[in-house]
Amino acid sequence: MLVGFGAGGAIDVVARMLVEGMKDYAPSFIVDNRPGAGGRLALGALKNSPADGTAMILTPASCVAVFPHVYKSLRYDAFKDFAPVTTVCSFPFLITVGPLVPADVRTLADFVKWCAANPKQATYGTAAAGSMLHFTGMSLAKAGRFEFVHLPYGGPGGIQDLIGGRIAATIYPIGTALPHVESGAIRALATTGAQRSPQLADVPTVREAGYPALETNEWFGVFVPANTPAETVTRLNGAIRALVNTDAFKAALAKLAVDPVAETPKEFAQLVKSDFDRWGPIVRASGFTPED
Repeated sequence: MLVGFGAGGAIDVVARMLVEGMKDYAPSFIVDNRPGAGGRLALGALKNSPADGTAMILTPASCVAVFPHVYKSLRYDAFKDFAPVTTVCSFPFLITVGPLVPADVRTLADFVKWCAANPKQATYGTAAAGSMLHFTGMSLAKAGRFEFVHLPYGGPGGIQDLIGGRIAATIYPIGTALPHVESGAIRALATTGAQRSPQLADVPTVREAGYPALETNEWFGVFVPANTPAETVTRLNGAIRALVNTDAFKAALAKLAVDPVAETPKEFAQLVKSDFDRWGPIVRASGFTPED
């Protein structure tokens, strides 16, 4: 199972949970970390792997639904080179602020007003440029009509700069920011999910905060190379869905603040297409041009 990110992150943890629980599918099953280019290198490797059910990838939504709109030249075609197997989990993002932002800024609306009044300090950090996280912040700036400077960290490092008062805000997966919200080091303004997070029941959704266009969830999903036999895809889908629906797996995901979501290949393909169609206009309207 390829993973386009280094060991220790949420997607790596979920991948290792999967391979440990799928011994009936394959007695020997390993995670192959191929970090680099925001997950693109691993997808390029999958494209050239055997289409026999022995090679697969666990990848975030951004790599297949957003990156095709961002990068003029990818090593893969998200719709021609891969066959969708199933989602595994999904999760919202959390918009947080730190000590750089005055304590009386308690809501997302308050923060938008503060950013408009303090343009030189209106900065936000995310894990990566060109990701859903990045464009969620750009969408907030567009809706609020203020300038919002994006700082990509290539990982969770933005949280430490937020705590240190070097940036105003961050947008990260809820599990990344949650411990620091619970400790009181940073403040949560809103989650991007359709419903409030059970981990932060007192934090409103972006829709409740007046910014419904920001509503989104990231997901982790499994793909295999195109031309993998349909019966192999079906078998793999069944093995993953059976595992994801166990109480033990659900409990393990809950510790990461992510929700189990296991779909049929057809349902997953529809989700990929829906997300692809949604993010295209957002990326184009942003005017973002990647450096690589």
